[in-house]
Amino acid sequence: MTNSIGEVNLSAARAAAQQIARCWRDGSKLDALPDDIRPHDLASAYAAQAALVDVMDDAVLGWKIAATSANGQQHIGVDAPIAGRLFASRVLAHADKVSMRGNSMAAAECEFVFRFAKPLPARTTGYTCAEVMAAVGSLHPGLELPDSRLRDFATAGAGQLIADNACTHWMAVGAATQANWRDVDLRSHATALYVDEHCVTHGSGADVLGDPRDALTWLVNTLCAQNIDISVGQLVTTGVTGQPSPVHAGHKVCADLGAFGQVEVELVD
Repeated sequence: MTNSIGEVNLSAARAAAQQIARCWRDGSKLDALPDDIRPHDLASAYAAQAALVDVMDDAVLGWKIAATSANGQQHIGVDAPIAGRLFASRVLAHADKVSMRGNSMAAAECEFVFRFAKPLPARTTGYTCAEVMAAVGSLHPGLELPDSRLRDFATAGAGQLIADNACTHWMAVGAATQANWRDVDLRSHATALYVDEHCVTHGSGADVLGDPRDALTWLVNTLCAQNIDISVGQLVTTGVTGQPSPVHAGHKVCADLGAFGQVEVELVD
């Protein structure tokens, strides 16, 4: 798939967004987007995702990165990271209950989440990791429960998955850590995911493009290429550490970042 950002068919992008939004609202699944509106390059894919903002009529609280690890890429059948938006109605807090109805991925992921305290306006020259981290205000534990509106998400391809908002569904974000995380090597920081108090996977920051700070920088510069600013208060979750782990209604799931805190949700029908 080409990385060029050129002319896109905005009518096709909106039509794709409308189909994705309809499936999101009624819990249905698509075999595939119709060929005449299916994105076939990155520019068209991200244009369809951007159109979701108006179609869903929901505020954007931040961003997610999918496929920042080999495990994450294998899970959705891509070979590079992709970005998606976090909608306000889909962001949860610690101890919330969350419905698993219609969730065909049925997986949970333990993630690092950053919140920005300073804006990063889009610019033609990329930001360095140091510049990005200087704009971050806090680090949080994150628990993602992804899903796709595409029935066979593992073979849908990056274009359709980007249009499908990078498999965003539910995201739980815990309280900002009070630990001194800035002086810690996040690459070696251990993470764990618990289901009903049983550890089901271990991971570390190295799972996320080698370092969650590098993943965050990738996201900022990917948005810069689309002339999108990072705003104060926006969240970015940087991708799965360890394995995406199977879950279902009735489970209590906890993402554990050790000294950086935990976030837990209860899964219901």
